[in-house]
Amino acid sequence: MTMRSVPIVDRVTDAFFALDTSFRFTYLNERAETLLKRSREDLIGRVMWDEFPQTVETQFPEGFHRAMDEQVPVSFEIYHAPLETWFEARAYPSETGLSVFMRDVSERKAQETTLAQHAAVVEAIRDAVVTLDRNREIITVNGATESVLGAGRSTLVGEHIETLTEAAGIDDDDAVEIGRAITDVDVGNADRRQLELPYVGPNGDDRMGEFRFVPVEDNAATVAAIVRDVTDQHEYDRVVTSLHEVTRWLLESDDPEEICAIAVHAGSDLLDLPISGVWLLEEEQGYLEPVAGTAGAHDEFGGLPRFNPGEGLVWEVFEGGEVQLFDDLGDTDGLYNPETPLRSEIIAPIGTHGVLMTGSYDPHWFDETDVDLISTLVENTRAALDRADRERVLRDRTAELERQTERLEAVAEILSSDLQNQLEAVADALADDGADEWEFPLAEDTVETTLDRAERLVDDVREFARNASAVGPRSRLRLESAIDDAIADSRLDPDNVVVDAPAALRADPDRFVHLLQTAFDSAVARANDDVTIQIGLVGFEDDGSRGLFLLDDAAEIPPNAHDRVLDPTADDDTAIDGLGLALVRAIAEAHDWTCTVTNGDNGGTRIEIREITTLDRDPA
Repeated sequence: MTMRSVPIVDRVTDAFFALDTSFRFTYLNERAETLLKRSREDLIGRVMWDEFPQTVETQFPEGFHRAMDEQVPVSFEIYHAPLETWFEARAYPSETGLSVFMRDVSERKAQETTLAQHAAVVEAIRDAVVTLDRNREIITVNGATESVLGAGRSTLVGEHIETLTEAAGIDDDDAVEIGRAITDVDVGNADRRQLELPYVGPNGDDRMGEFRFVPVEDNAATVAAIVRDVTDQHEYDRVVTSLHEVTRWLLESDDPEEICAIAVHAGSDLLDLPISGVWLLEEEQGYLEPVAGTAGAHDEFGGLPRFNPGEGLVWEVFEGGEVQLFDDLGDTDGLYNPETPLRSEIIAPIGTHGVLMTGSYDPHWFDETDVDLISTLVENTRAALDRADRERVLRDRTAELERQTERLEAVAEILSSDLQNQLEAVADALADDGADEWEFPLAEDTVETTLDRAERLVDDVREFARNASAVGPRSRLRLESAIDDAIADSRLDPDNVVVDAPAALRADPDRFVHLLQTAFDSAVARANDDVTIQIGLVGFEDDGSRGLFLLDDAAEIPPNAHDRVLDPTADDDTAIDGLGLALVRAIAEAHDWTCTVTNGDNGGTRIEIREITTLDRDPA
């Protein structure tokens, strides 16, 4: 029996809610919200006894604990005095909690006590009603018996109850249970008995029946049997219980595509939705990308389409944020493919992550129950994707912290090595005051110059450490002015800089100048003689990521060292007086820019700073 062979919960008017093993609410339908006078948002995740302390003094705790501890279904009736209403509570356990149905049974209670005297009422109800005498022979049968059990008055009246159990395809063991229940009620061992048993319906399909046996006061009949077809409730219970298990699978995965695949196949297997797919938002490009689909969807469409902003109902529903049911696509405007063979659809946003869509070839195929169950599925999928995002961010942060730790350890080594070398050179120079002609190593003329370089090294370390924090206020800078300031603080000859075109950008002025100065000093350190640096713009002609490049004609950095020079290392030949290009990269990343090192077409080293979104050509 499939979900489609037996329509489900649009016929189920019971209040339904689900509890986990700690008696926390995990789901409520609308009827339960009305009954409990609380919304899903208020109750999901909260303990029942905390939210409804008045229930602690009723049969709820004993019944629910018994169902959970013994893993057996339980049912009981309670009277709600303020509403003057009898409710029947039925709890079905699973490993993940309880599925609870609450039904208003006031009418049934009244009918059961006056069944024999009110034959017209009995005849009008949709449940099968049969009365028996003390010999277990059938006295009366209402009209619904034939539609429920497949046997009518002419077949049953005057026959033993076994005729009914045989006609309904009830197996021998269950027939014995029915006989025991009738006896218990007849002799007064129980006010009522209730059984849930499988049987064969009028069409030969497998059904589930709720058999209730109650005493009646009549000259002939002593027991009434009321049979209700509860196949729909059982199917709904099975689906909701299975969705609990699907939720566990979803939350065990941290791969978005796997999560979407689980959701799609859960919809196909549990809800009988063979043409379904999930699209996730590609944040950088801004379109909905198909990431999972059922075999039926791929067979029908040969692959799922990508939806760009404004395309089709999918994008419209995604932006709206609410689950939408389209009963007849033939009468619906705005279709992505007007020639689609699908005739009805449900489109459900998965939060801000994307959408789940399911379709059918028949109009009016879906109902509000399908919407309700799909809403539960996509909400659980959203929670799993949120969790996957959080874990991804955590992994990225952990990796970044590890990388920062490694870089800072390298900084400490550079600081220890280079600074010690500079200070030892100063000490040696001061001790060697007998020399007539002395030239300070790696300095221009004086000890003061060397100390200045040591101070710059400390400044570089401090600047590098600032990479983890936000840059200071950004202001509009003219590129040529920043270059002039950087040259003044560097060892580069001002005449050896060629600027291709004027430009302007927004940046932290001090740090941007420091970036350029460090790049200039790196080129000077690699040059045997004078070095020339060309500075130009990129990304304007090819609509790529905007930025600037610095191309020098000094000794080129080998290709196998391009990545290494961007991380702080003590043996970096380009870091003669500091952190070298690692500092250039640190300042660029602090501005949310990217930094790469390559070789020029004719030799030399080319540094590119990209993703400078505020960079513009300067007409001035």
